[in-house]
Amino acid sequence: MKTFRPLILLAALALPALPALAQAQAQAQAADGRQAYRQQWPLQLAQPQAGAYRLTLDEGVYRTAVSPRLADVQVFNAQGQALPSALLAADQPLAQAPQWQTLSWFPLPPMAGTSGDDLQLLTERNTDGSVRRVEARLGRGGAAGQPAGWLIDASALKTGVQALRLDWQTQTPLQARVRVEMSNDLRDWLRIADDVPLVDLQHEGRRLQQRRIEIARQARYFRILPIGADALPALSTVQAELAPTAQAIAWRWQSLTGAAGKPGEFEYQLDGRFPIAQADIATADNSVVQWTLLSRDDADQPWQVRAGPWVAYQLQDAADRRQSQTQPLARSTRDRYWKLVAGQPQSMPAPTLKLGYQPEALVFLSQGEPPYTVAAGSVRAERQDAPVATVIAQLREQHGAQWQPAQASMQDEPQVLAGDAAVAPQRDWKQWLLWALLVIGVLIVGGFAVSLLRQPNRDGGS
Repeated sequence: MKTFRPLILLAALALPALPALAQAQAQAQAADGRQAYRQQWPLQLAQPQAGAYRLTLDEGVYRTAVSPRLADVQVFNAQGQALPSALLAADQPLAQAPQWQTLSWFPLPPMAGTSGDDLQLLTERNTDGSVRRVEARLGRGGAAGQPAGWLIDASALKTGVQALRLDWQTQTPLQARVRVEMSNDLRDWLRIADDVPLVDLQHEGRRLQQRRIEIARQARYFRILPIGADALPALSTVQAELAPTAQAIAWRWQSLTGAAGKPGEFEYQLDGRFPIAQADIATADNSVVQWTLLSRDDADQPWQVRAGPWVAYQLQDAADRRQSQTQPLARSTRDRYWKLVAGQPQSMPAPTLKLGYQPEALVFLSQGEPPYTVAAGSVRAERQDAPVATVIAQLREQHGAQWQPAQASMQDEPQVLAGDAAVAPQRDWKQWLLWALLVIGVLIVGGFAVSLLRQPNRDGGS
C-alpha cells in the first residue's frame, strides 16, 4: 500500500494545477500576442502620424501564413498589442488609393406643397448622352418654396460610383436629410438611399461636416432630393469616388512545376496562401491542348473543378509568339494542391502551371507606440477584422475627399518569433494530462485490488 501513496499524492496535486496552468498560458499570450506567430516584418510608414495605414501584402506573408482565410496575419505595435485591422480584396475601394472625378450637376428649382416625386424633368442631351440643359416643372399646386435638390450627370463615367462627395460654401449651420435616386434615361427613377444626413456645424472654432453619400452603384444619372422641408445649401462642386476596376490592378504570378501522374494528368503544389484567381499554361514547345484545372486544400479531400475545360495553345515562329489568353477561375481560392487534366490522355512533358493573384491589402489603425510590425503564420492566433471602413469614412469627412490611409511597406528581412512551433499541429495538453491522471487512477485501483488479494483472510486461507 505504501507504494501507491506517491501516485495518490501526484494526482491530488495535479488536478488543482490545471486551471492555474491554463490561466498562466493565457496571460503569457495576452502580454505579447506576437509570440503566437511564426515570424514578423518591421513596417516602414510613409507618414509617421497618419492614424490609418494601408499595407499591401507581399509574397513573404502569403508563404508564411497557414490559415485558409489568411486569419493568421496581424499588425502589432511595439508593446505586442494587436491593432484594429481588416483584410481587403484588391478590388475593394479601401485597398487602393481612391480616385475622384468631378461631375456636372444641375440645381433643381424650388417647390412647395409637393413632393419630389411630382417633379417633371425636361432635359437636352448631347450626342454622347451627357446633359446639356435641365428644365424642371412642378406637379399640380407647385409654387416657389424649399429647394428641390440636384441632378448629377454621371453619364461620362465608365465605372460604378462608390460615393458622391458634395462641396458647398456656406456659413449657415446645416442639418438636412436627403434621399438619392438613380436613372439611366431620366424617366424611370430607382430609390437607392433613404434618410441620408448632410451636416455642416461649427462651434468654438471646431467644424463637423458630413458631405459624403455612399452609392456603390452604376448609373448615368443621380438625383438628390430633400426629405420634408429640410433646406439644402448651394453646391459648388460634386465629385464621384470611382469604384476600382479589377483590370487596373497588377497581376502577380506563381509558376509551378508539375509531377506526372496518370497519362494526361499533372499535379502541382502551391507553397503559400495566395488568393489565386487566374491560370495560364506554358510549355517548352508549340502545343494545343484542352485542359481542366482542379484544386483542393488537403491531400485527403476530393478534387474541385476551378476552371475549364479550355483550349490552351502556344505557337512560336521565326517572327512572333502567340498564345491563348489567361483563364479566370470561377472564384478565387487559396488551395495548396492543383491538378491539370488533359482532354485527351496522352504522353507529354509536364507543362508549367502559372497561377495569378492580385495582392490584398491590410488596412489598420495606429494605436500605441511604434515601431509597428506585421506577423504571420499561426495555428493558435486568429485576427478579428475590425470595422475600419467606418472610421476611414469619418476621417475623409474631416480631412477632405482626397484624404486616404497612408502607405505602409514591409522591410525585406523577416524576424523569427516562435518559428516553426507556431505552425506545428497543436496538442491539447489538458486532454493528455487528463488521460495521464486517468491511467494513474486505474493503476491506483489495480494496486488496491492486488494488495487485497495478497492479504491472507482471517480463516488462514491464501
